Amino acid sequence: MFTVEELNDKLIDLAFAEDIGDGDHTTLCCIPADAEGKSKLLIKEEGILAGIRIAKEVFRRFDPTLKVEVFIEDGAHVKPGDVPMIVSGKVRSLLQTERLMLNIMQRMSGIATMTAKYVERLKGTKTHVLDTRKTTPGMRMLEKEAVKIGGGVNHRIGLFDMILLKDNHVDFCGGIDNALNRCAEYQKEKGLHLKVEIECRSLDEIRQVMANGKADRIMLDNFSLEDTRKAVELIDGRFETESSGGITIDTLRDYAECGVDYISVGALTHSVKGLDISFKSCS
Repeated sequence: MFTVEELNDKLIDLAFAEDIGDGDHTTLCCIPADAEGKSKLLIKEEGILAGIRIAKEVFRRFDPTLKVEVFIEDGAHVKPGDVPMIVSGKVRSLLQTERLMLNIMQRMSGIATMTAKYVERLKGTKTHVLDTRKTTPGMRMLEKEAVKIGGGVNHRIGLFDMILLKDNHVDFCGGIDNALNRCAEYQKEKGLHLKVEIECRSLDEIRQVMANGKADRIMLDNFSLEDTRKAVELIDGRFETESSGGITIDTLRDYAECGVDYISVGALTHSVKGLDISFKSCS
């Protein structure tokens, strides 16, 4: 299994390969090899800044001689006109790293900004907002990092660090008892100690999970507010609870006030708008 750093390196390498190919001929044809300059990261829209850490890595991997000065760190609230970073060095390097750096920072900052809005709506409740696996292929680690920067909580990273028995798993397995029992046997056989979550579609399924006892968290899938309240009362703190399915920022607090521990929101990563940021010459 790859480390986070290795995955980020592979993403950067692939992104440069697809963007530059056999050479940035626009830059190479008009910019002398020894030309030096500076570019500033310019914020053009209010939001939460995210991606400074990985941006520094993009510059370092492409040209270690580039000098990066950071004035505003990840997680800060930014507004139009702010300059979080100035990069100086070879003009060719500044031009060739610009788009990849901006693609990453715009998306990460958009995710952090969106997450912060959800977190703000949950203030005063015990509920945490979770991300999902509905991420851009290859960018999951960065998108989940952005969720944390925005104040959210990461759900499982992938299929390897938690067991989540969804409706299809339960149905293919022949029911809740079969699914949970096989899960326990598998973990024992493999020497694993992964947290187990199971998706429930009704109060009756919740009762089956509670009777079985081999889960850590119960996901309330597409439950109405009324049924969510009933489910939380029924579970009574014996299992962690997570609401999921069709919950928007407008209905978020209503579900939180039912007393669930977590609410998972795919929209944090799958349909977010990037924050408007540019990289302009300041020589």
